[in-house]
Amino acid sequence: MNLVRAELRKLLGLPTAWVGLVLGTLIAPVIVLLNAPYTRRAIAAGTLTDLSDLGLRDLGVGLIGPMVLGVIVVSSEYTSTGRDAPGARQLTATLAAVPHRLRLLLAKTTALVLVVAAQATVTTAATLTLTQVLHGEHAPVPAPGRVAAAILYWTLTALLAYAITLITRNGIVPLTLLIINSSVVSVSYLLTKVTDLASYLPDIVGAQMFIRGSDFPVEVHPVTAGLVMTAWIVALLAVGAVLFQRRDA
Repeated sequence: MNLVRAELRKLLGLPTAWVGLVLGTLIAPVIVLLNAPYTRRAIAAGTLTDLSDLGLRDLGVGLIGPMVLGVIVVSSEYTSTGRDAPGARQLTATLAAVPHRLRLLLAKTTALVLVVAAQATVTTAATLTLTQVLHGEHAPVPAPGRVAAAILYWTLTALLAYAITLITRNGIVPLTLLIINSSVVSVSYLLTKVTDLASYLPDIVGAQMFIRGSDFPVEVHPVTAGLVMTAWIVALLAVGAVLFQRRDA
């Protein structure tokens, strides 16, 4: 627990982590607010009839938050500590304090899960509450299971970014690819147009844990979707842990 607390303090002491926390927490509610006039008009005109995902769908734009947190918790260890010692990295001091690498990874993983789960809970509550306030009876209250699944999706997304960064030892590449894939051009979604197997990629299948109305090429039961995404994360974390164990600091 002391090690987990240390990793929590380290993570929350990073300025970039706070960028991820602020952006991830605020973007989804702001999008709900900005889209409210259009959504009201669409509901009144009858062009928006499936309201089952109202509010929940907007949570996707906030995924930049957990992605940043998942990347920075690892990449900060590989960043140069200063101009006076460009070859020195935080990881050297970390391993001197905690030589057991698997214990270190377990503590980092726990700290990341705690922070992202808390962020996801606050963001989900704020987004759904604002949706209810703005749209009233037109916004159905999601079942608790769907809300929990959305929080789990955020947490697993952070762990996906964390695992990829463990493997690459570079924060820029995975963060750039993940942000582009989630907000600009979804390569995963484009691949579903080529093969149905792409529907089981982690970001695509995971969304089916709580989203019901999207045009998914392959419909996957929410529980199955959660298991598939979790399997992806476990596999990538296992690869990252093995590489972290074998590589030099």
